Amino acid sequence: MTLQLTNSLTRRLEPFEPLRKDRVGIYVCGVTVYDDCHIGHARAAVVFDTLVRYLRFKGYPLTYVRNFTDIDDKIIQRAQKEGVEWSEIGRRYVEAYYRDMGPLNLLKPDVEPKATNHIPEMIRLVETLVAKGLAYESGGDVYFAIDKFPSYGKLSGKRTEDLLAGARVEPTDLKRHPLDFALWKGSKPGEPSWPSPWGPGRPGWHLECSAMSMKYLGESFDLHGGGLDLIFPHHENEIAQSEGATGRPFVRMFLHNGFVNIREEKMSKSVGNIVGLKDIYKVYTPEALRLYLLSAHYRSPLDYSDESLRQSEQRTFRIYSLLRKVAAYTAGEHEPYVLPEAARRFEEAMDGDLNSPAALAVLSEALDEMGSLLQEKRHAGTAGHLTALGHTLLHLGGVLGLFATAPVAYIERLTRNHLHRLGLNETMIREQIDLRAAARSAKDWSQADAIRTSLLGQGIALEDSREGTSWRVEL
Repeated sequence: MTLQLTNSLTRRLEPFEPLRKDRVGIYVCGVTVYDDCHIGHARAAVVFDTLVRYLRFKGYPLTYVRNFTDIDDKIIQRAQKEGVEWSEIGRRYVEAYYRDMGPLNLLKPDVEPKATNHIPEMIRLVETLVAKGLAYESGGDVYFAIDKFPSYGKLSGKRTEDLLAGARVEPTDLKRHPLDFALWKGSKPGEPSWPSPWGPGRPGWHLECSAMSMKYLGESFDLHGGGLDLIFPHHENEIAQSEGATGRPFVRMFLHNGFVNIREEKMSKSVGNIVGLKDIYKVYTPEALRLYLLSAHYRSPLDYSDESLRQSEQRTFRIYSLLRKVAAYTAGEHEPYVLPEAARRFEEAMDGDLNSPAALAVLSEALDEMGSLLQEKRHAGTAGHLTALGHTLLHLGGVLGLFATAPVAYIERLTRNHLHRLGLNETMIREQIDLRAAARSAKDWSQADAIRTSLLGQGIALEDSREGTSWRVEL
């Protein structure tokens, strides 16, 4: 089977054909570190993490690069607002990225470059463009001249006039053309700067990704990823400055993930409808969030809602509960193996432009069969087939970055989140259990049943034994 991906450059589904047999190169635009991560960041991270996992599953050796933008107008503005050094903002939110994204079971990239560690490479790239007549110095800034690059706009598929009409262009008399973009920005008082042939300054946003990707992956590489919002101007400008400097095709394929919408409106800071990961984790587990993010095709918009995440949590809980029961029932007595038909259909789905919803449907069928067999437990060979189903779920789910958490750890996290969402704590539940015990002692069975029913309605199941009454979350 051949992996096919939708190439944003051609707007077609194309077979993935690496430029080199010995190594695939992937570059993904990371975050600008000036604030905490939100669900939009998480979607992009999970999409391209899944791509990397699947390519490795297919046997491709690869180098995965994802950057941090740690110098930018927003970083400087936040530092000035807080009265701290700009570098402190970058350090703080790199740490926040790992804190927020770590629970999503993301692979660590092979290289995680920071923009500020690659200033010399950026300056050399600008020097090349100036020497070729593709860039010009103006008032301490250096701009790329888009009219010198005839294919400008080939990624977005729009003419320069159309791009100009839809772009947010800063008014300035330093540019020859309104769409010319800054490669190097002359420093202003109080701003961080580095020495350059054009005076002290700092790199433009677009410049860093070209310099870093080409350093680690070469002048031409296989895959470049990011969100739809990066097509223009960021990725368009990357193409222009990279191909202008080298005279070679920059990237074989561009892949872009769809937006996250809140009530059918694009999530954005300007609208004020940002959903932070820290807030999500207070209510739902990261395991359920990752499953939810994979439930829609990566190119489609994803409509966020509390109800969708609640359903994903219920689905995740069922999966972990069944996996735990299978492990207890089979007790390691049978050799695990992956069911070949499930593996074939899973790979067929993922080969079709990373169709994770179709791949999850294959896993759901295995899950349903597992649940049925656990209820029966009487047919010859049941334990062996249960072992195979469980191993198939874990193995293929692992390709999607799912089911890596131990069931006990997941249940503990789910319990904390569930109680937080309901405004309950263990002491309050124990008080209800004690009231029920008192009602039972007084043979007030209706009251005892009412307490049990009330707790069950809140997802708290009671279990009586000789040692007393225990409780657990039951979604």
